[in-house]
Amino acid sequence: MPSDVLSPQALNRATLARQLLLTREKMTVPRAIEHLVGLQAQLARPPYLALWSRLQGFQRDQLTKLALKRELARGTMMRGTLHLMTAKDYLRYRGLFMPLLAAAMRSVLKERATALDLPALLATAKPFLEEQPRTFEEVRAHLLTHHVGGDERAMGFATRMLLPLVQVPEEGLEWGWPGNAGFTLAESWLGEKLSTDEDASPLVLRYLAAFGPATVADMQAWSGIKPLKDAFEKVRGQLVEFRDEKKRVLFDLPKAPRPPEDTPAPVRFLPDFDNLILSHADRTRVVPEAHRALLSTKNLRVLNVFLVDGRTAGTWTTERKKGAATLVCNAFDPLKKPVRDALVQEGEDLLRFSDPDAAKVAVTFAK
Repeated sequence: MPSDVLSPQALNRATLARQLLLTREKMTVPRAIEHLVGLQAQLARPPYLALWSRLQGFQRDQLTKLALKRELARGTMMRGTLHLMTAKDYLRYRGLFMPLLAAAMRSVLKERATALDLPALLATAKPFLEEQPRTFEEVRAHLLTHHVGGDERAMGFATRMLLPLVQVPEEGLEWGWPGNAGFTLAESWLGEKLSTDEDASPLVLRYLAAFGPATVADMQAWSGIKPLKDAFEKVRGQLVEFRDEKKRVLFDLPKAPRPPEDTPAPVRFLPDFDNLILSHADRTRVVPEAHRALLSTKNLRVLNVFLVDGRTAGTWTTERKKGAATLVCNAFDPLKKPVRDALVQEGEDLLRFSDPDAAKVAVTFAK
């Protein structure tokens, strides 16, 4: 039976340690992405910023070169959203998410999905995408020529969710992928077949290494896969158990870091949709309840956030004017001078990374 109770502060510090946010780690880019079980990549820029905040001396060409060498893959994975994975992890786990992605497609399209001839649709799309990378504007136009009068958007969405695809990087771009990147078949691009293993229990161990201690519900929120109770049961003998202050059972790896509660946590800037914010059913270990509604827009975009003492303390944006780059902090509550000074230093360093051509960098506070 679980005995030790972990406070919210203990959970916070453990999660920050797993997320490489207590100190910048000396770790290779593939190792970091693998440890984190991928990085949210709805846009091209966030993985670069996420790694800059987590790794010593990270340079953007380290990521771009790996993507061009096909050692990384950007495709639809957890929660039906785009993630940047190592090629090995994409091939290992993409098949595991197929039922989730099919269910998500049906949930979004509803009766529009039943009107689609899915086998015929995918048979049309697959060779077209295999021939060369295609944008989804091109995919939808191609599908309409073969399925005249079809639901263009529904056909495109079904193709995107049901075929294992990756977005193709391009040389010479600031963030590795164009805004309207082309897609191609993952197996063709990566040169290997997807795994057909449907056992989620190995992924439980990977999740806990990156996000633990955590409940079954936490991993379900991160992955989108439900239920996962049986997967946890398969590896329960390899785990230790705790409780949180609400008496929920938390699972963890025996040797995973659980730092003391008084471990210092430096200020950090995180990009939109960062893993830290989206990977637990109960986010209060890093997101105070009063902040939760402030972290996303009406169209569900999760904003850039900054951390103070390991918890969300505000959002941030950047501006470029006449060669100057400015990072604007919008704090949720008043900040003490030492905290503001630390944010200025970290923010200026971030701007030198993200806007290396800027003649001047500055950090300001909206309030």
